[in-house]
Amino acid sequence: MTVAEIIVDVPTMQTNRPFEYSIPEALNDVVVPGMRVEVPFGRGKRKIQGFVMKTKDQSDFKGKLKPISRVIDLKPVLSNEMLQLSYWLADKTYSFQISCLQTMLPSVMRAKYKQYAIPLDKTDPEVLNLFQGQATFEITNSLTDSQIRLINRLRKNEKIDLRYVVENKAQQIKRQAVMTDLNIIQLHEAKNELRGNAKSQVKLLDFLIQHLNDLPVEMSELQKNFGIARSAIKTAEKNKLLKIVEVTKLRKPEGINPEKTTKLELTDEQQVAVDQIGQAISREQPETFLIEGVTGSGKTEVYLQTIEKALQQDKTALMLVPEISLTPQMVNRVVGRFGNQVAVLHSGLSSGERYDEWTRIENGDVKVVVGARSAVFAPLQRIGLIIIDEEHEASYKQDDNPRYNARDVALWRSKVNHCPVVLGSATPSLESRARAEKGVYHLIRMKKRINNQNLPHVQIVDMRDAENSSIKGDFSPVLKNNLQATLENHDQAIILLNRRGYSSFMMCRECGFVLKCPNCDVSLTYHKDLGKMKCHYCGHEEPVPNSCPNCRSKKIGFYGTGTQNIEQQLNDLFPEARVLRMDVDTTRRKGAHAKILQKFGSHQADILLGTQMIAKGLDFPDVTLVGVINADTTLSLADFRASERTFQLLTQVSGRAGRAKKTGRVVIQTFNPDHYAIKDAAKQDYETFFKQEMYLRHQSNYTPYYFTTLISVANKDEGQTLKQSYWLKKQLQTALSKDAILLGPSPTMISRKQNKYYYQIIVKYKHEPKLHDKLLEILNETQADAKKGFTIAIDNEPQHID
Repeated sequence: MTVAEIIVDVPTMQTNRPFEYSIPEALNDVVVPGMRVEVPFGRGKRKIQGFVMKTKDQSDFKGKLKPISRVIDLKPVLSNEMLQLSYWLADKTYSFQISCLQTMLPSVMRAKYKQYAIPLDKTDPEVLNLFQGQATFEITNSLTDSQIRLINRLRKNEKIDLRYVVENKAQQIKRQAVMTDLNIIQLHEAKNELRGNAKSQVKLLDFLIQHLNDLPVEMSELQKNFGIARSAIKTAEKNKLLKIVEVTKLRKPEGINPEKTTKLELTDEQQVAVDQIGQAISREQPETFLIEGVTGSGKTEVYLQTIEKALQQDKTALMLVPEISLTPQMVNRVVGRFGNQVAVLHSGLSSGERYDEWTRIENGDVKVVVGARSAVFAPLQRIGLIIIDEEHEASYKQDDNPRYNARDVALWRSKVNHCPVVLGSATPSLESRARAEKGVYHLIRMKKRINNQNLPHVQIVDMRDAENSSIKGDFSPVLKNNLQATLENHDQAIILLNRRGYSSFMMCRECGFVLKCPNCDVSLTYHKDLGKMKCHYCGHEEPVPNSCPNCRSKKIGFYGTGTQNIEQQLNDLFPEARVLRMDVDTTRRKGAHAKILQKFGSHQADILLGTQMIAKGLDFPDVTLVGVINADTTLSLADFRASERTFQLLTQVSGRAGRAKKTGRVVIQTFNPDHYAIKDAAKQDYETFFKQEMYLRHQSNYTPYYFTTLISVANKDEGQTLKQSYWLKKQLQTALSKDAILLGPSPTMISRKQNKYYYQIIVKYKHEPKLHDKLLEILNETQADAKKGFTIAIDNEPQHID
């Protein structure tokens, strides 16, 4: 008897322990690790999905094993590498293995889907018999074991292939295409029999002869690219020279409009980086490089040329960017250099587009994958290089289960694939830079811009002084004058604001009442285009009140500044200027980011106004001015990374100015001009900031000197939340030594969200051998509490502590 170890998907009570099932004799040659199967679970007739982790010849279980009901896949959907990764990921992130396995697959594969076989060898008698003249054969639950064995054998012999079509979510796109059953000799004979004036038929047959191995070809392509009329195709079909078939068209992601690019000549600094990384690729060393390069130093060209080195050695490359919709220029440059060899994966794709891209990668049709966080699980084989651009970005950390950091997963995959990892940033995270200091990472510095252009001139404007504090609105005279000069020179400007919405909140000047969300402990924000007050945490909306709901006074008004408000001010100050606003509200629709940036790049606007999403990855040669309003907003957050985030944001956005031949200027408006994060960002002086911030982290016992784990508890009843928090604290105390620091439980910064109260416990430690097992124990023991309305989360190395 053959046995399969299966991780099952039981939503109410998950476990990382595999269950054993017998493999029916008829499926012995079919069931392999990486497949999904349907199995009976529990005492009832309940059927659930599971992943086959391993197969073996016998079981130690003395009772009778239940058999696998059916196979969901006829080929593995996860490779052995991904299965091994799921063990490590579940352990590292305190998650259940089933959620790790599902995270690795496109979301459409968790939905209802149909599976089809498509013929590859259309002459094989068994294939002809299976398809019965149909273009596809649907694989359903009602297939017999002998049919499953036949399909599996034909697939292994590459006579058929398998495709998934997702119901409702991701319909495949069908196109008419041209195919022929004639061979090359028969096509030549047919051409010779044509009349001399049948020019369009001759042209069509010449095409079929030259492109016989590329068929089927879409009819639209024949008409558009080769000038062959539809009438000629129809005539040839009538004369049985060809046939018209339906083919599935793989969707290409929107917003990617690359221009073909060629290798650029490297500067000395770039050459050093490419040589060192290239050697690690050749030697198949899992070495980690940290490129610390000022904005505009040409990190992208280093990435492209090292990818090329990996491809030359018949290897693949994986490149992660913080969020593709915010960095379309980077993606366009990669696709522009490597063309159809590139697949793109990110959250902005439709489920169908994402599945099609995943299919291309899994089939080995592409050599390079560019994507956001989850692309780190791309099913690439023979990886020769992994690149993480803007490695300091918090978006590389997933906020819900499994709470993985893409950087950690990339380092794991680099060891398995024996390939280097390249981390790039103008402002590396303190953790990465500290590892470089210790020699764990190999530090490569790029201190000069590629065009030898100076870094932009930065001016800090103190908004507390008499001249600025008396102004109406948010634009200091310095920023106004610079904007005026920029517009007169027909250059472009970027204005960054650390907010969204029209105005921050509504407050009554009579009684001090602030209009708050009924579900969350936050004030509501005014959205002018909706004409409503809105909560940014749960989406609650309500009309704008005419009088104070508390004291009925009419003295209720808006306070604070939002992007819509700034846009209005810009229109009032510079009526001739064309302003584009880019924030969460203007980019809700699919492809909106790319459209806005495309407009700005083609000079259809003079000023790009936005929130933090415009701070990174943009490269526009005519941007000579960057203005920052409320530079210190991020400093006031109750987060130990507040200074680091402020420094990174200001350095990144300053780097958008003066990237080509024109000189750049930056104006930073702040109420805190003496803060070291703002002063160092103005000079783009990472080294000074790093030393100061490391000193403060050491004093406060924070990362990278201490490891940090955050345990949060939520429930609709505040008393129950607090009670559970103290129980968890007691549990932790039993596993911790006196050297560990245990903080809390305390309410989070926003203590109530969506009608749930949130409390948290923070553990800071250097070496606690018993903590890991205790946290895994808590993970398992608190599962039952979910039925009582509790949400308990364990976050290893959190990016945000409220």
